[in-house]
Amino acid sequence: METLTPTSEDPESSEEQWTAIDFRRVRDELGLQSSRTSQRLNQIDRVRANGVGDHVALPQLVVCGDQSAGKSSVLEGISGIPFPRQDGLCTRFATEIVLRHTPQANRMTATINAHSSRDDEERKRLASFRKEFRDFAELPGIIEAAGQHMGIRVSEDQADAPAFAADVLRLELVGNTGLHLTIVDLPGLISVSENERDVQLVSDLVDSYLESSRTIVLAVVPASSDVDTQGIIQRARRYDKDGVRTVGIITKPDLINTGTEQRVARLAKNLDRTKLNLGFFLLKNPAPADLRESLSPTARKRAEQDFFSSEPWRSLELDPSRVGIENLRVFLQDLLDNHIERELPKVRQELRELLERNSQDIAALGLERNTAGQIRIYLTQISAEFHGLVRAGIDGDYGGRDAIFFDVQGESFANRLRAVVHFENEKFANYMRDYGQTRKIVCQKDDHQSSGSDPSGQEMESSLNEEGQILVSKEAMVAWVEQVYHRTRGRELPGSYNHTLLAELFHSQSKRWGKIARDHVDAVASLVSNFLQAALKFVIKDTKVRQNIQVCIEKSVQAKIKCAINELTLLLEDETRQPLTYNHYFTDNIQKARHEHSKRQIQDSMDNAIQTDWNGKFHVSNSSEGIQKLVTSLQGRVVVDMTKQACCEAQNDLNAYYKVAMKTFVDNVCRQVIERHIIAKLPSVFEPVLVSGYETDELLRLAAESVQTSIRRDEARHFQEVLERSLDDLSV
Repeated sequence: METLTPTSEDPESSEEQWTAIDFRRVRDELGLQSSRTSQRLNQIDRVRANGVGDHVALPQLVVCGDQSAGKSSVLEGISGIPFPRQDGLCTRFATEIVLRHTPQANRMTATINAHSSRDDEERKRLASFRKEFRDFAELPGIIEAAGQHMGIRVSEDQADAPAFAADVLRLELVGNTGLHLTIVDLPGLISVSENERDVQLVSDLVDSYLESSRTIVLAVVPASSDVDTQGIIQRARRYDKDGVRTVGIITKPDLINTGTEQRVARLAKNLDRTKLNLGFFLLKNPAPADLRESLSPTARKRAEQDFFSSEPWRSLELDPSRVGIENLRVFLQDLLDNHIERELPKVRQELRELLERNSQDIAALGLERNTAGQIRIYLTQISAEFHGLVRAGIDGDYGGRDAIFFDVQGESFANRLRAVVHFENEKFANYMRDYGQTRKIVCQKDDHQSSGSDPSGQEMESSLNEEGQILVSKEAMVAWVEQVYHRTRGRELPGSYNHTLLAELFHSQSKRWGKIARDHVDAVASLVSNFLQAALKFVIKDTKVRQNIQVCIEKSVQAKIKCAINELTLLLEDETRQPLTYNHYFTDNIQKARHEHSKRQIQDSMDNAIQTDWNGKFHVSNSSEGIQKLVTSLQGRVVVDMTKQACCEAQNDLNAYYKVAMKTFVDNVCRQVIERHIIAKLPSVFEPVLVSGYETDELLRLAAESVQTSIRRDEARHFQEVLERSLDDLSV
């Protein structure tokens, strides 16, 4: 069907064509026009015209019921618009009728609002549907064209097409209607169909309107049917539990069997077992002959009065205020007044909440960045925020403006960089203390043992633990030291050892340090990487920009980690040289070890002498003879093995030096490797000074705004204006 529009060659003649639309039948004699209702409906209409109705439910009237219940006649009686009734075309999809009062121009436009289940391509196709018409007689053709556009079955040769659509036909009537109102005609409820999907689709569509607290439900039931079988009443009760927005409308009383008028009258008087808080209205639909003659609202009212003034209706004591379309209009006027006054505060609140969310969306998009200057400002801003966030993480300042970023989630505190680095350094120090030695003395032998031998053939017991350490007994440790002693002999005299012995022992005991330290650097690097990613995500909302900046930051961080590894290599090289320390704890530990060794020797000699020379009972008199006897007994038992003496001294020196060197190494790794090269340099990976040096090409590559982002920003700004304007419209 071609769009009927005025020609653009002669605007004045075009306007004359438009003014030929006769809205008198819409305007004249309609009751929904009180000053308060008109003002509120006008406000709602302006808000709806702003496009907010797609996001916030607005007050509206919905006509619903079973198929062939007479909904179209009720709709026409309320709105004054003659709707076609042939072949049920109007009930294949929801039809939204928007009446807008504008004395300056007359327009009638038909468009399609696609359902949310449609994909983007289908939405665009359905949005392209637009028909402008000049006469209500064109409605049947427009409705058929809309159905074809939606893809529903409109003829017998389309058997595979669906019978219903979830899309909405929107009829916007602008002119001297004297009325601002939105009414929705819903497809009739069905319980049986060849296609079960049709039943479910219609059911879901009706429910989507009824569940909104802003919808006044006009539940249409035919007088010829048992009201208990009408699903619309039960549905309305489910969604309108308080019964403040459901009005029952009984239609077609002229088609009931003679003698059943009493039943219909009881229902109309709300005396039946099926009751509504707002009650029922009894209407007489125009007869087919009346429809062919295009019965006017005045003539319809006269016909209704004549019908209900005749027997048997006159004697059934019907409530006069509940009979006829005119009384329904008056009732709906008051109901609409109260309904709108009750719902508008909620609408305003929802608009404010929507405005707040939209403002957050705009803020998340960041500054506009279509030029190099805009991009530089944008990057400078986010780099300053990022720099401050990283500095706070390093300094352990977890409060203030960015406290939400440092918030502890469950047991994880990964965003608190200083805390997690401390924790990791302490793990490293503890691990080095417990598992840093290549050989570790244990009290008991392991079940799974391997053995080696020294040059003299003495067996050395050892095993490996899960960490890769060699677990040895005290005897095996002594045997290993003696083994190294023999192969490092030089010009030194018996009882002393070559200076290379301590070096070889220490280098062997500390050869695990390199791997442990490198693993620690890797662990800290991983923590830092996770922290920086979280900081970037917190500061930069644009995914593409964040990814681009992250690549640059990762390159910088990798360079710093490489420097840290080089520093660690130097530290490990220092440990491969001759042992060297001026730490007094080394000499303190040596003296302590020698004293302990001397005590053990004297104790062993004393125990042996007591058992041998004193028969287990030791007593020495304070005479010179007794003292001489004790000294002679002890001297006879002090047998000095010069090799063992040298190895014992070497082992004591190894233990003392290892403790001092290990503590120094741990501190050096944490301070010179981790802190100096990684942590302290993090704020410089992306800071405002760095941004100031970017060339134009680099700026555009890093953060030029995508077309999609520009569109989203424009849409968000437009939506913000719409919401603000809508709040202004509802402020009175």
